[in-house]
Amino acid sequence: MGAVLPLLALRAFCETARLGSLKAAAERMGVTAGAVSQQIRLLEERLGVILLTRNRYGVQLTEAGEVLYPGLSRGFGQIESALLDLDALTRAATLTITTQPSFAASWLVPRLAAFKALYPEIEVQVQATAELVDLHRSQVDIALRHGLGEYPGLESTRLLAPVLLPVISPRLLAEGPALQAPQGCLEYPLLQDAERADWTLWLQAHGVEPDSRSRRGPSFDEDMLLLRAAADGQGIALVQAQHAEDDLRSGRLVVAVDRPWPSRFAYYLVARKQSLQRWPVQVFAQWLGTQVASES
Repeated sequence: MGAVLPLLALRAFCETARLGSLKAAAERMGVTAGAVSQQIRLLEERLGVILLTRNRYGVQLTEAGEVLYPGLSRGFGQIESALLDLDALTRAATLTITTQPSFAASWLVPRLAAFKALYPEIEVQVQATAELVDLHRSQVDIALRHGLGEYPGLESTRLLAPVLLPVISPRLLAEGPALQAPQGCLEYPLLQDAERADWTLWLQAHGVEPDSRSRRGPSFDEDMLLLRAAADGQGIALVQAQHAEDDLRSGRLVVAVDRPWPSRFAYYLVARKQSLQRWPVQVFAQWLGTQVASES
């Protein structure tokens, strides 16, 4: 190939192969799809082989591409990891956390003042997003994720397992039929999670055979949206108990039926192994564990 490696072309090929799309690779690299395509074409001309074929669904690796991609992927991964380690060292007392907007607003942010009082020298940055952040390819130190704890290549610590609680606006409850048992929830409009699964599972857990009503109603992908719809009187929302704390305390919502149900998912503190060696990450992880233990 020669002494000078065409790094830009190699990266264009690697990102396209990893993401399966010229457009996605271009967005990742901050260039146009045409520029990525040109770099790959120059690389193929230099190597004398075809690496990718294009079809209506995206791109597909040729036999030569299958040989080249794994080694390149490992190499660029090691480069990114080394740069992240260097960045972690130079950022000193900064701490970047990513989590879901509902968890950030209802649980994490209200408790951060206590952490700041203990460690005023640490600058905390919270990224509240519903998108799953790739910790291997970002400057985020910690992710607080809701899942089953299976995060390949990352270290995870179980924090808390939320329970699902049905909540309703006082006005809607006063206007509707009496609610004394889980079965009665089916007489009200139900506000659904994005997968329309929680109500069915909750009813089954309390001995109620779900029917078609258990999957009807508008759906929302965030507990914050479910809570706002419930406070507006649109129906009963089944949400994580800690997300409803403020609304219950203020009286905007009340518990429809006091039958909380444990979720099989939990919140985990997730980080790269190298990130856990940083002092700000270590003290935050310890503080967070103490917070969870004191409230359980």
